[in-house]
Amino acid sequence: MTQLSTFHSGIALRLFSAFLMTAMSAVVHAAADSASLAQLVFFRSAVALLPIVLYMLWQSDFPRALTTKHPGLHVTRSLFGVFSMAMSFLSLTYLSVSNAQALAYLTPVLVLPLAAILLGERLTRITFVAIGLGFGGALLLMWDALSVPTELGYIGVAAGLAYAGTMAFVRVHTKTMTKTESATTIAFYFAVVAAFVGLVCLPFNWQPLDLATLSWLILAGLIGGVGHIVSNEAVARAPVSTLAPFDYTGLIWALGFDVILFEVWPGALGLWGICAITSAALIVAFSGAPRRTPKKEKSRLNS
Repeated sequence: MTQLSTFHSGIALRLFSAFLMTAMSAVVHAAADSASLAQLVFFRSAVALLPIVLYMLWQSDFPRALTTKHPGLHVTRSLFGVFSMAMSFLSLTYLSVSNAQALAYLTPVLVLPLAAILLGERLTRITFVAIGLGFGGALLLMWDALSVPTELGYIGVAAGLAYAGTMAFVRVHTKTMTKTESATTIAFYFAVVAAFVGLVCLPFNWQPLDLATLSWLILAGLIGGVGHIVSNEAVARAPVSTLAPFDYTGLIWALGFDVILFEVWPGALGLWGICAITSAALIVAFSGAPRRTPKKEKSRLNS
């Protein structure tokens, strides 16, 4: 596979993962009325092990993919990932899917400086324009939710901001790990750690589950497991800063889920937000892959 085709496959995988993760968020939002936060984390992670292991078998990587020379990196990445997941689910509990996603998509803005500093990725003007458009679209989408805040709404907003901050670190940390670790290895150990944390917390945060809620929880795990693999594969194929604007396309799916599943309709600002987000994705799609800053040039710029 050539560098260009690898780059484009990374974008395609990111678009697909945006849909999957948004679908998972809609399912979590549906289950959050009856399930506790610990149950959401446990089922999302434990059930996700099934598609992850099946993917390993399909790739003929099981059990070889379970071998790692960097267990400490997996522990760090997984613990930050568990916290990010919990904050995301807490945000989805108190906000609509589209508003929770809007807050979550502040992550690409925070990823940019980290990608430049830690990964040496060169940020072009066109990338900043695309990120600015996407960020503006996200603000438009969540403006209505923040204009008439409630106490529970504040909790949702705070959790969404906490998710965005920690997820920015997780994205960059995952990119550094893909140099030596496969996407399935990263996804597997994250699911194991997250399921363990959720299991430990279950006795303190248990709620009786009916069949419908249990079905939502299992579905969230299956979709989340596939989405996690796809997301990691995308990061392995293209620069983090290039993939960042494509995360915003998940907001379009989020609005659709709000309308179809929860009968929450966007206003005029939401429609403008969709236009801005779509424009951001299209700009990056036709601008090509950014190059890394050469070591000599990077040293000169830092001097």
